[in-house]
Parts: sequence; structure tokens; C-alpha cells
Amino acid sequence: MKRNIRYMLFSCLFVAQTAVAQDEDRRNNLEFGIKAGVNISNVWDERGQEFTADSKTGIVGGAFVGIPIGMWLGVQPEILISQKGFKASGSLLGSPYSFSRTATFIDVPLLLQLKPATFVTVVAGPQFSYLIEQKDEYTFGTNNIEQKEEFETDNIRKNILGFTAGLDFYYQHFLISGRVGVDFQTNNGDGSSLTPRYKNQWLQFTAGFKL
Repeated sequence: MKRNIRYMLFSCLFVAQTAVAQDEDRRNNLEFGIKAGVNISNVWDERGQEFTADSKTGIVGGAFVGIPIGMWLGVQPEILISQKGFKASGSLLGSPYSFSRTATFIDVPLLLQLKPATFVTVVAGPQFSYLIEQKDEYTFGTNNIEQKEEFETDNIRKNILGFTAGLDFYYQHFLISGRVGVDFQTNNGDGSSLTPRYKNQWLQFTAGFKL
């Protein structure tokens, strides 16, 4: 009986030491990973626009690198293909209309990591976004128009600075991430664009795998 108890205590101690070693190992190692999921986006700080904006769902996916700075801190740059946008409705010349915009960006977050435990990492930092495509859909009465904007004749801002923060939850090589983000800059350059002025905001949920 005593031998069994000693064996159980030894086993528990070995498992605990192994878990601690794995904890320190993960938080001290360089990590690479991929992830994909959805953005739930909308606009904020719109100016002079007579419409009501609603959220729109888009896809997001890409890769990241975790660079440790000791056990508790690190840096996590990412590169993502990310869809944002919004839906809107209003009235024009007494007739109702609806509008949907899908803007596709290359997002590059540069995040500071805080690693309080092996299974969770807190991240926050600036995000640089580059607009690569924008698709608009209009419905006015019985008319439906779809347009992909090439940005050749419109002074809109392609490079946008924002901020994002969130949590990464780890289980072995798998992770689930949640983010919230906002743009600091408006979409319409120096203000001469005819495109409605606004800033993006979004919630992001992804699942991934790390090497």
C-alpha cells in the first residue's frame, strides 16, 4: 500500500515537472503558425452620411510568428488577408436603397505578447493595412449594381494605421484566437474623395495550428 502511494506521488510529481518544463519550453521557443476565421466588421466615425450601417461578415486568414523575449514577453508579427466592410440602408429621392461594401486588405499586426500561462497569451499592438480590392453592391428599387473599384480615379487611402488587441488560447499545437480592432485613419485620403468617409472596426475569431 505504501509502495503504491509512493509510486502515485512520484508519478504526480513527474507529470507536474513535465508540464512546467513544457510550459517554459513553449513560452521560450520561437513559434510559427497559420490561422483562419472570420471578421465581423462595421464602420465608426462616419461623417455626413445619411445611412444606418450594419455589420458584415468576411473571411480572414494568414500566418504568424511568435518571437520570445524571455518567458513572459514576446513579439508576434502576423500577415493576414482580411475582408472588412459594412451594410447600409437609407433613402434617396424618396426611395429606399441598400448598399454593401466588401474591402479586402493585407493586414500586418505587430503585437506585443504577454504570456501569463502556457495556455493563454495576451496580445496588443499597431496594425498596418493595405487595401487591395473593394467591391460594392447597390440595390435601388428594382435595380441591382455590382462594382469592383480599381481606385484609379478616386483619392482613397490604401495605407491605413489601426490598433488591435486580443487573446490566444493554446492546446498543444492548436489555438483559438479572438481580436478586436479599429482604424485610426479614415478611408478617403485627404478628403477630396467622393467615397463616403469612415473608419473600420471589427471583431475577429480564428482557429489555427502552430509548429
